[in-house]
Amino acid sequence: MLIRLEILEGTTWREASTARTDTDGRARELSPSALRTGDYRLTFATGAWFAARDVECFFPTVTIEFRVSDPKRHHHVPLLLSPFGYSTYRGS
Repeated sequence: MLIRLEILEGTTWREASTARTDTDGRARELSPSALRTGDYRLTFATGAWFAARDVECFFPTVTIEFRVSDPKRHHHVPLLLSPFGYSTYRGS
């Protein structure tokens, strides 16, 4: 699945990186070498991912916004996904 990471600069979202998930569902190469304090947004291309598997889905994209207050802390933002719902949380 294609995932885009953006950072909010003023009032504008700027793309920081993109990556595809691996067979384990992780985008290990998504994060830049160091996050800085600020607001971020992840956009998951869920519709294209399900379409490639000939599965109908309700959410063509899923967007998660989160805040980095301590750049030294590890940030793991999982997306638990089904064709008609999703959940997320702050992982460790």
